[in-house]
Amino acid sequence: MLVIVVENAPPRLRGRLAVWLLELRAGVYVGTYSRRTRERLWQDVVDHIDTGSAVIAWAAPNDAGFSFETCGANRRLPVDYDGFRLVSFHPPLSEPEPS
Repeated sequence: MLVIVVENAPPRLRGRLAVWLLELRAGVYVGTYSRRTRERLWQDVVDHIDTGSAVIAWAAPNDAGFSFETCGANRRLPVDYDGFRLVSFHPPLSEPEPS
């Protein structure tokens, strides 16, 4: 099983994903494919995400039972913590104080 979630994705990319995966909600795609197909779909996302962001998660034989990758501008950043994948947050962008 694999899940791809996109935000601010161009219509062309969303259409391409909808050909291969079921769109459960806006920007949330699920399906079951081989590793090769998953990697090809993800490469399409990385190549065409433009200013949006995306995450992919899939079943994997590890302690968590899944693995994931991200691309695009996002506050969440995958980190390896002693062999276990976790999510770290970038600090929020501070807004200039009003004068």
